[in-house]
Parts: sequence; C-alpha cells; structure tokens
Amino acid sequence: MTMRSTIARVRGLGSAKHGVEHWWMQRVTAVALIPLTLWFAASLVSLAGAEWEAAYLWIASPAGAVPMILFLVAGLWHGKLGLQVVIEDYIHAEVLKVALLMLLSLATVALGIAGVFAVCKISFGE
Repeated sequence: MTMRSTIARVRGLGSAKHGVEHWWMQRVTAVALIPLTLWFAASLVSLAGAEWEAAYLWIASPAGAVPMILFLVAGLWHGKLGLQVVIEDYIHAEVLKVALLMLLSLATVALGIAGVFAVCKISFGE
C-alpha cells in the first residue's frame, strides 16, 4: 500500500517534485569540492610565507583565477543547498521559513557575484 496518488506514481515525482534534483546537486557539488578544496589547500600551503605580490600574481593567473571561481561557486551553491534543507526541516513558521529562504538565496547570489567580481578584477587588472 502506498501513500502516493496514481498520477504521482506514473510521473515518478515525489510530493515536492524537486527532492531528487536537490539531493543530486548536493552530491555533485560535494564531489566537485573535493579536488577544488585540495587545490585550494595546496595553494595556500605553497603561498605560506610569500609576499603579498606573489599571492596577487597567483590569483591573477588563469591557473589561479579559474579554479578559484569554480571553488567559490561550488562552495556557495553547496552551502546554500545544505542550509536550505536545515531551514525547511527545522523552521516551522511559514512566514519565517520563506523569509529565511529568500535571505539565503539573496546572500548566496550576492556573495557569489562579489567573489567572482573580486577574482575577475584582480585577473583583468584595474
């Protein structure tokens, strides 16, 4: 005996219709973050003790800028997906839930734009 309607079984969709997509995106960003985090950690170790100019030149190079942008985007998206689940699961007041989800989306977009802009500004000069 199932709790799903006949049409839901035919379409293969859950109640929210986006649960599997959300789950997959969380896993995809997690897998993408594994090499990106290793790259970032190795880069920080290699730059330890270096002058400010060396770090600036590193982020200005394509080998530094492109992975940094990927790291920022994947990290922010992964964090947003995780916090969205926490808000949806533990905030029961509907108005507060909607407000927090909107704030989370706006903060993610704002931080993403700011981060990508900063990397691009360094890479392309002033």
